[in-house]
Parts: sequence; structure tokens; C-alpha cells
Amino acid sequence: MMSVLSGKSILVTGVITTSSIAFHTAREAQLAGAQVVLTGLRPRLVNRIAARLPHPAPVVELDVTDTEQLRTLAGRVTEHTDRLDGVLHSIAYAPQGALGGRFMETPWEDVATAVHTSAYSLKSLVSSVLPLMSEGGSVVGLDFDASVSWPDYDWMGVAKAGLESTARYLARYLGPQGIRVNLVAAGPLNTLAAGRVSATSEKDTAWADNAPLGWDEANATPVARACVALLSDWFTATTGEIVHVDGGVHAMGF
Repeated sequence: MMSVLSGKSILVTGVITTSSIAFHTAREAQLAGAQVVLTGLRPRLVNRIAARLPHPAPVVELDVTDTEQLRTLAGRVTEHTDRLDGVLHSIAYAPQGALGGRFMETPWEDVATAVHTSAYSLKSLVSSVLPLMSEGGSVVGLDFDASVSWPDYDWMGVAKAGLESTARYLARYLGPQGIRVNLVAAGPLNTLAAGRVSATSEKDTAWADNAPLGWDEANATPVARACVALLSDWFTATTGEIVHVDGGVHAMGF
């Protein structure tokens, strides 16, 4: 993995804490030779987190629900790199009322926020930086298996199903431009986002018990390395795919 991204410029969204998958992917991408540009909803906070990466990384402000910020994103990214070879979409949010077993009571406004931020944002993000990907490249999004329902995940699960479908359609429409679009479905990890779902600890214990390879919810590196591999040129004929990095649970009937 030491040089698979050598000479490539990668945009990484969603770095919030050092435990986030996005942070670990940015770290592994730098170790693999990439120039990394970060985006963040709160740039000052992300700059502090970015200081813990192996190399300095600029931070560009981005709220994926803000039309003006999306319109100017490519121009602001070009202050740091003249092209992008890869993009990591690591953005998801659902209001608390859309989680935690309140599925039947969740109002449309909360559902709309979850779908806009967690699914439609994949399309809007890619559309915004498309001018910087004229030579093709790879888009990787972070997923949580939406083929089944999960306790407490509720409308975020619906949004993830939308994300999966969005990725397939992007793969269809962007393939002729040499752009691959894939998702990585990770097992549960100790991240800020996971902490908002009430039954996380119980689910993690059951996950580890049912994973033939075992599962460490404190270790995001295997997921980050899968993202790096998909961002590299090792998967040039793979698009529209969901790669599970979950210890094998998805195949076990759990």
C-alpha cells in the first residue's frame, strides 16, 4: 500500500474526529503517497484534527446541503490542487428523531434531512468536483449494509439504501467519463456517528461474535485501507460495487 496512490490528489470529506473512518482513510491515503485535501463543516475543528495526520492537509469548508458552497467547491479546491483523482464521501446525518426506534413517528422534515445529507449529497458532491476529474478517477462512499433493517438505525437505514442506489446510478452515468463509483460497507465502529444510535454496544458485541474473521470496533484501519485500494488504480474495471469490510458478517445470516 506504500505507493498505490503516488502522485494522486484525493478529496476526503467527513473528518470530524481522529476516530472517524474519514480520518483513517486520509491517513492511509497519505501513507500511500497521495496529496490529500479535506473538507469540513467546521474548518477550525477539522484543522486541529488534520494536524494529527502524517503530513499537513488543507481544509476546505463544505456543507453538502448548501447550494452556494457546492457551486464554489471546485474553485476552492483548485487553490490546493489542479485536479482530483479520487473522492471519499464520508458524510451522513439524521436528526435524533429519525433514529432510536421512532421510525413510525418520524416527521417528513427529519426524513428529508437524512436523505438529503446522507444520500443525495453523494450526487451533489460528485457533480461539484466533476470539472476537476476530467481524466477520470474513483469515487468511494461509506455505507452500512442497507439490505436489512437494523435496530434503532431507522431512517438512516433508508437513507443508506438511497445512497446505495445513488452510487449505482452514478456508476452508470459517470462510467463513460472513466469515473468509478463504489461503496465500502463497514461493520460498526466506535465513531461519533455510531454513538448516536442507542444500541451500538450490544450490536458490536453480537457482530464480533458472528464475524468469522472477528471484528474490532475500535480499529478503522481495515476499512480505511479498503477505501484506499478502491481509490487506487488496482480496481480500474470495478464500479457500482459494494465492498463489505465487516469481518464477514454480511454473509453469515446474522
